[in-house]
Amino acid sequence: QACFASLVSQDYVNGTDQEEIRTGVDQCIQKFLDVARQTECFFLQKRLQLSVQKPEQVIKEDVSELRNELQRKEALIQKHLSKLRHWQQVLEDISVQHKKPAEMPQGPLAYLEQASANIPAPMKQT
Repeated sequence: QACFASLVSQDYVNGTDQEEIRTGVDQCIQKFLDVARQTECFFLQKRLQLSVQKPEQVIKEDVSELRNELQRKEALIQKHLSKLRHWQQVLEDISVQHKKPAEMPQGPLAYLEQASANIPAPMKQT
């Protein structure tokens, strides 16, 4: 609140230079960071007390986190397997199409036309 208050305060709007505003905001941010560190320290102390008084609770939390991680990874594996099956099917479909024997036309002239259709056109030289 102090950070925003310093930005919207009437004192700063009425003729305060940028450097004063910046200094005030920096001080407010520093106070905010200090309070955040104190809060984090408080929770870490409570966590330490809990681990000493009830070590089984910490183990339960760790097990729960590991289960959640395993479920997330299992879902990711299933997603990758699904994609893998899809692409395997695509490759199989392509290989089946290429393995089908092409219907050969009857007669030597038709065979020659079929064979010449597969020859690439000569490249033009410039």
